[in-house]
Amino acid sequence: MIVVTGGAGFIGSNLIRALNLRGERNILLVDHLANGRKMHNIADLDIADYMDKEEFIEKIGAAHFFDGVRAVFHQGACSSTTEWDGRYVMMNNYDYSKRLLHWCIDRNVAYMYASSASVYGNGENGFRVDRSCEHPINMYAYSKFQFDQYVRPLLAKTRSPIVGFRYFNVYGPREQHKGMMSSTAFHFNRQVIEQKVAKLFEGCDGMANGEQKRDFVHVDDVVDVNLWFLDHPEQRGIYNVGTGRAETFNDVARAVIDWHKEGRIEYIPFPEHLKGAYQSYTQADISGLREAGYKKELLTVKQGVTKYLDWLNA
Repeated sequence: MIVVTGGAGFIGSNLIRALNLRGERNILLVDHLANGRKMHNIADLDIADYMDKEEFIEKIGAAHFFDGVRAVFHQGACSSTTEWDGRYVMMNNYDYSKRLLHWCIDRNVAYMYASSASVYGNGENGFRVDRSCEHPINMYAYSKFQFDQYVRPLLAKTRSPIVGFRYFNVYGPREQHKGMMSSTAFHFNRQVIEQKVAKLFEGCDGMANGEQKRDFVHVDDVVDVNLWFLDHPEQRGIYNVGTGRAETFNDVARAVIDWHKEGRIEYIPFPEHLKGAYQSYTQADISGLREAGYKKELLTVKQGVTKYLDWLNA
């Protein structure tokens, strides 16, 4: 059996879809469906069983708990970067992850988990998987950073297959339930359909309007990296998962407008509440991924947004 936590969420549901395409059906989907609209992400997926997150956490460590599990994709977390209840965030993103990690180590089960590029903060020291680059600036980022810190010494002490993925700006199918946390490609698409205008923030941090840059990575590429490490359990560690290219929000908006063959860009004031807590530039250093043996070229914004909108507007 394969366990996918956060399996009704954005990346988790895409992982299950990809596993289904491989013929995998013996999958336990773990999630918390307080937002029942996430069921649209999983209605077309084939799984063996569903379990609520709270029940799953209670059973971690129990004798013979799901004997036969061969891999855990731990995607479940509080993903809000604006959540400042530190106790809540640490309980969901740190304590839960630790318990599941030790359950996997004790049984030599592959453990692949979602970290985040947010651990790099404003990125002033770069985006390498290195302690000198890491300075989280919100509670979500700190919880991810601290779990990575917990994992690092364990990598030297155990040979269990453990892999952490620092996701950069992921976009693509099955993200609509995220609301305001959905990708800019999702929001620009809706804006162009409804208003013929893609609304971008004005410039900040010395950058021109819409010229803030992020490493935008399509969810299909993220899933492919996850499955590659499932197939290569000899590779262990913490890795950036991005394209290695920084592209602008203007690039994303233009790709959306090009797809629709209509629309224009409008710049809106930069929000006060985001000043000092916003990443104006991200670019993954994916040398570690390449050294591990992952060689596939990842989609550009133009390629990825076109692919996404083909699906989204079908």
